[in-house]
Amino acid sequence: MAEPLFRRLALLGIGLIGSSVARIARERGDIAGEVVANARTQATRDRVRELGITDRIEADPAAAVAGADCVMLCAPVGAFAALAEAIAPHLAPGAILTDVGSTKQSVIRDVGPLVPASVHFVPAHPLAGTEYSGPDAGFTTLFRDRWCLLTPPPGTDREAVGRIADLWRRCGASVEEMEPAHHDRVLAIVSHLPHLIAFTICGTADDLEGESRRQVLQFAATGFRDFTRIAASDPVMWRDVFLNNREALLEMLARFTEDAQAMARAVRWGDGAYIEDKILRGRRIRRSLIELKQA
Repeated sequence: MAEPLFRRLALLGIGLIGSSVARIARERGDIAGEVVANARTQATRDRVRELGITDRIEADPAAAVAGADCVMLCAPVGAFAALAEAIAPHLAPGAILTDVGSTKQSVIRDVGPLVPASVHFVPAHPLAGTEYSGPDAGFTTLFRDRWCLLTPPPGTDREAVGRIADLWRRCGASVEEMEPAHHDRVLAIVSHLPHLIAFTICGTADDLEGESRRQVLQFAATGFRDFTRIAASDPVMWRDVFLNNREALLEMLARFTEDAQAMARAVRWGDGAYIEDKILRGRRIRRSLIELKQA
């Protein structure tokens, strides 16, 4: 077997993404010689030991990163600043610090200034997930045929970028680099806004009175069920995503609101051609996703 990409990989957070990376690393053997994780609660640490998906699990993030040549932040993005502050003095010279957060400008803002000069910082975002969370949620094919976007700040060591790209390719993902602000605008429309809409629609349904609410749940059609799947996602993670991509999300929400109002006018005034055009455009987007194997 080839020499592992890293001697020791430290995962700070062992939910869906972190536990999937851990499982892949254990299965392949060529990503890390040792996998160490950090988890806040005793219950999670006990469960990780039961699952056997890491070599070691630590309560203290500083202990988890000691001696690691790759450290991956897998917690909600709102926790990154405190985590970076806790681990910065303990990062090994030459180590690579990376992450899996859904917002990149906030990660660079919160983590970048705390990274020691001797450590390489390569922010990343694997575009993969499910509505499940926790160490039991991970699986080895989560990243297969998905994208991972890297947003390294200017001047980042190219060898470090290449090693993180290699890590994600070994996890099954395709890799592309993207400017952080552009990443946040793209993700605002393809991920963050759909989640915001799903949470809002489910909240609207939950606010219905008695009999109507019961029948909404009893006779839920496919469309509503799809929204509920998205709305079952981790609340802390998505709260942090919304708050840390505020400007891009609000911009896309404003554009969506204008389009929704235009659709409402078409419905009100019987403009069938406008309605049909919007539906056809949606069908074209769906076909494009299928052709790109992203459906």
